[in-house]
Amino acid sequence: MIETPNLDYIKDLAAGSEEFEQKVIGIIKKEFPEEKKEFLKNYNAKAYIEAAKDVHKLKHKIGMFGFDAQYKVTVAFEEDLKKDDTSLYPKFMLILESIEDFLKVI
Repeated sequence: MIETPNLDYIKDLAAGSEEFEQKVIGIIKKEFPEEKKEFLKNYNAKAYIEAAKDVHKLKHKIGMFGFDAQYKVTVAFEEDLKKDDTSLYPKFMLILESIEDFLKVI
């Protein structure tokens, strides 16, 4: 089961500062699509070492949205890509889609 994204971590980080919270969300909304696009470019080119680097960047955002179990999947996927193992790709894409959907409504 896919966890539901939330803003709990970002709210804790912001410590009540709405301005800081919105700034972090704004940065993520800007960076996430670019990082996903770069990941897909490298993955589709079978440049798995580069794709693993992209996953590394994305995993921090995944963690920020309260995805504890999905963060672990992402860490495993990053390591697997370094060994040309792409078996976790479908699960990883579900995680990315979930975040994309969430970013549209926050």
